[in-house]
Amino acid sequence: MKYSQSIGIVLVLAFGVVAFLPWIYIPSLHVFVKGMDAGGTLFGKPALFNIFCCGFALLFFAIPRLWAKRANIFFTTMNLAWALKNFIILSICREGECPERLPSLYLMFILALGILVMSFLPKLEIKKGTSEDVP
Repeated sequence: MKYSQSIGIVLVLAFGVVAFLPWIYIPSLHVFVKGMDAGGTLFGKPALFNIFCCGFALLFFAIPRLWAKRANIFFTTMNLAWALKNFIILSICREGECPERLPSLYLMFILALGILVMSFLPKLEIKKGTSEDVP
């Protein structure tokens, strides 16, 4: 796909914005849990590893080498796995009380999925007549 690397960079930057938005609201505590601020809960910083993976993904989207595209698949897969973990852990009901899921929680997972899809579609120039061609 011609613009997959540019779209991937835009999605990574959008993920960085969504990491600072509120993901869930816990009514009993009157607390909004954000990706980088748990707001007095024991969730820590759920999006910190996502930001780490997105940083590498941003770098590898920009490098036009085969090794970078392969490494990008690894980091974007880890990002999606961590986003799924965050989605499940933050949105489950605890002790009979369910947190209110905000649209940014869904957007976080959709962006992570989009980043992974864009990493599968790199635009690389293929040189013909090299020794790597199979006769």
